[in-house]
Amino acid sequence: MRVLITGGAGFIASHLADYLLENGHSVVALDDLSTGRHSNVEHLLGGPNFEFVLGSILNPDVVDDVVGRCEAVFHLAAAVGVHLIVNHPLRSLATNIRGSEIVFEKANKYGTRVLVTSSSEIYGKNRSDRLHEDDDRILGSPLKSRWAYSEAKAIDEILAYTYWKEKGLPAVIVRLFNTVGPRQTGAYGMVIPRFVAQALRNEPITVYGDGTQTRCFCYVGDIVRALAALIEHPDAYGRVFNLGSDDEVSVQRLAEIVREEAGSHSEIQNVAYEVAYEEGFEDMARRVPDTTRARELVGFKPTVGLREIIRLVIEEQSLAL
Repeated sequence: MRVLITGGAGFIASHLADYLLENGHSVVALDDLSTGRHSNVEHLLGGPNFEFVLGSILNPDVVDDVVGRCEAVFHLAAAVGVHLIVNHPLRSLATNIRGSEIVFEKANKYGTRVLVTSSSEIYGKNRSDRLHEDDDRILGSPLKSRWAYSEAKAIDEILAYTYWKEKGLPAVIVRLFNTVGPRQTGAYGMVIPRFVAQALRNEPITVYGDGTQTRCFCYVGDIVRALAALIEHPDAYGRVFNLGSDDEVSVQRLAEIVREEAGSHSEIQNVAYEVAYEEGFEDMARRVPDTTRARELVGFKPTVGLREIIRLVIEEQSLAL
């Protein structure tokens, strides 16, 4: 089938394009290159089944054109990364809310099935042992820009669910936990590529906060296979799915592992959140997904371990030095 990927030059989206093309689909990638990178899809340009469209999801005419030519939409375009959300909240809200509204409107117009990528940010400060899709959201003040992304993604989810419930649009919602691998940039606060870049230059590896906060990191290749499976499964429509690893690691330990794998002499430095982001910044102590629902429906299971992921990122960044 012919598939549209919004944000098609982004980190996850470009890996998804690779996977879909390898499995016989045609791909249209829409991206304004505000955070996506041309280099992520450069190897696909000129291919008979790949089309790159330079444009924004905020342009209804462009979105109408590309959605109308496709049988499925993977909606990955978004303002991402804590640094970007904190520093440019208005731009982020416009992209994440108005852009999604336009995509759903056009998908409904043409009856095109759509998968929207939401985020573990949805859960906010909920510290449950395993975050289930039906768990409550626990957020700080709406006046703290830290929570703008979570609020915007919640609206995305409501739009997708409501279009499915009221209009019958085949829509799937996926909440991505920390997804990592080659092509990811540390420019917007993504922790593994940032740590790797610092380690390879033997610069201090900067851990925000005290480093006791824990996260789970999943390989991008495992994620994109699940995205492709979910959009094709009729029992996925109108539902939400967590995707991520449940292998928990503290950020302090993560920095140590990166340093070990890179053979680096970097020291590890802790930086207060107020210095790294803004006064009053709130972080989550832990975030571990329950992925039972995706495992039972499409057999989702992470296959690549943390050290192997880090080695892949080190290999890519080493080549660029």
